[in-house]
Amino acid sequence: MAGGDGPNPGAGGPVAAGGRPLIITEDPLLLDDLLRLCAAAGAEPHVQHAVPEQSGASGDERGDGSGGGGAGVVGVAGAVGVGWESAPLVLVGDDAARRVRGAPRRDGVFLVGRDLDDPHVWQRALEIGAEEVLTLPDAENRLVDRIADVVEGAGRPALTVGVIGGSGGAGASTLACALALRAARAGERTILIDGDPLGGGMDVLLGGETAEGLRWPDFAASRGRVGAGALAESLPELHALRVLSWDRGDRVVVPPAAMRSVVAAARRRGGVVVVDLPRRVDEAVAEVLAQLDLVLLVVRGELRAVAAAGRVAAGVRMVARDVRVVVRGPAPGGLDAEAVAGLLGVPLAGEVPVEVGLPGRVAEGEPPGSHGRGALARFCDGFWQRALGSAQGVAV
Repeated sequence: MAGGDGPNPGAGGPVAAGGRPLIITEDPLLLDDLLRLCAAAGAEPHVQHAVPEQSGASGDERGDGSGGGGAGVVGVAGAVGVGWESAPLVLVGDDAARRVRGAPRRDGVFLVGRDLDDPHVWQRALEIGAEEVLTLPDAENRLVDRIADVVEGAGRPALTVGVIGGSGGAGASTLACALALRAARAGERTILIDGDPLGGGMDVLLGGETAEGLRWPDFAASRGRVGAGALAESLPELHALRVLSWDRGDRVVVPPAAMRSVVAAARRRGGVVVVDLPRRVDEAVAEVLAQLDLVLLVVRGELRAVAAAGRVAAGVRMVARDVRVVVRGPAPGGLDAEAVAGLLGVPLAGEVPVEVGLPGRVAEGEPPGSHGRGALARFCDGFWQRALGSAQGVAV
């Protein structure tokens, strides 16, 4: 199983995270747009409207960067307390491209404009060493994401695992809860996402239905980017992990755009994300499946359960990149794990033996996976040891 690499930082490699972007433009309309997009990304930029006289305006006006003060942009940056080379991200308005041609080459430079039909814009981008040309308004989402990566840091995304039942009563929610709990106890930064509005609530399974924090209905209107840090801080913290579940209201639908934004924010936080999935694959669930590194299909070792799981697997595999089966059993007189995987045509991730006394302990308020010597906890610990290898890409 591949845990996934970090986001592509651009052709020139990563830039420093956690700083303030630098905007260079004299175009007031473009500046308004860039300030608005920075605000949407939670960033407070440094702004340079024009080239100061000491930076060599005459040379900049010729476009050769040969003014008396050296490369124009170096003087520009110095005037506002941030350097061309030290800023984590530089957004150069197309109007200012000629004035920065003499600046040292660096990563994290974007040329931003509005004219899609300008045949020379790519030449200007090449001259200043820009990683990409972003044309507004079409590239607004891309630009907000890039700015927010600077604010939040663009490290390795979370290893994101979905759990889905092949049939009713397969124990998918129990496994999802236990996986998240064991990951958190192993020291991983963990978010458990309840993607099944009809499942009873993962916060209830963890004994935290009254815990303070946001639930899914609070995020239903989210369409743009959700901040990773803000998301985690807003969720209830139960047993050393963060949980996004449902409230006790009657809302059972979250728009696909909101689902996509929230799961993407959880992934950007890093660590581990576990998602408990419903057995239906609608548009919102498809948005989640597309972001998962691995889907675990939980199946009982019985023929009818396998038949039902085959239909679920067919829908999931249309979107998910990697699907493995976890067999619950053995069932008396049923199928063994290898036979189940063979009938489904899905690789086997492992078998979870029946754990004596688990339902009673859960009913008494002990979350699944809490009993470190139990079969469920042992399965989860082994899973994470394989999945979270030194390169976060060890096969399961």
